[in-house]
Amino acid sequence: MAYRLVEIGDGRSCELTRRCSALNNYSAKADINGVCVQLFTENKTYADMWSDNFYHMSDSVRSHARIYCLTDPDTDLHAEYDVGNRTMFLFNFDYYGWVKSIALGLAGNILEDAHSIYSVHGAALDIDGSGVTLIAPSKTGKTTQSWGLLRAENSHLITDDWYFVSFGCGRPRVEGSERNCYIDADIGDVWEEYRPLVSEVRFDNKGRGIGNVRWVAGEGSVIRGTGMRYVFLLKRDHDDPSVVTRMEPDDALEYLKSHDYCNPHQLLRDEARMARREAFFRRYLTECETFMVNTTGTAEQTQAAIREVLRERCGA
Repeated sequence: MAYRLVEIGDGRSCELTRRCSALNNYSAKADINGVCVQLFTENKTYADMWSDNFYHMSDSVRSHARIYCLTDPDTDLHAEYDVGNRTMFLFNFDYYGWVKSIALGLAGNILEDAHSIYSVHGAALDIDGSGVTLIAPSKTGKTTQSWGLLRAENSHLITDDWYFVSFGCGRPRVEGSERNCYIDADIGDVWEEYRPLVSEVRFDNKGRGIGNVRWVAGEGSVIRGTGMRYVFLLKRDHDDPSVVTRMEPDDALEYLKSHDYCNPHQLLRDEARMARREAFFRRYLTECETFMVNTTGTAEQTQAAIREVLRERCGA
């Protein structure tokens, strides 16, 4: 986790809430898989990006979780978490990506604890009726490859970053978390189809911005959910000559565990929660077909390797 996280009690939480109430904050509510997360910030850019990023929640719905952004030159970059009241105080955060990931983590805690709905930090698509997910450590090409797959015929994006999973009858059900994506400025350099999208996005100080892929892929290109069938784990290992390897569930689980489930924004990591997450991923991987993809080649070569696997199964 790139920021320090401290759990606080009621006294400190009340003190910070009073402090925040004196600020001229912008406020916006997000509907994250049915959970209402409310942002309070003096940063108008963050408020605007939040409103573009997430599905909107009705103003008549009370918030289930809250995020307050504060600027304080007398302290460092860190977050203070009132777990009981599901309230997060963010000090000196200069990166919107962390703000939105914390919102997803807060919603994820509520869904996990109350509804047995689990979070996956990964991309998800529906390709000709089959669910496909890419889960990967940072800088191994997850976003690049997911946007590459969106160019396939009969392909629909659910999310390029985070989704929620529930079990019932049939395949694991996945639901997206965001209305629009927080994209990198260079996505149009990799896949030229997205250059018109990049030209319309206002990018922040980190070279990222909120993009509506529907502008270039069509109104029906983003859907809310699917039944998951194929899992692609990514790695970048120059000492391994293999490109695509089919994985057994136990081996896939060990890879995910060794990389903290590829999710640096698990806000609570007590023993009971980590045991539940391990059990979740074991079942998830058992109910899907899993492959490891080594992304040492070019983006185009990796895309071709993934599509070759899918072509045999769902015609990508």
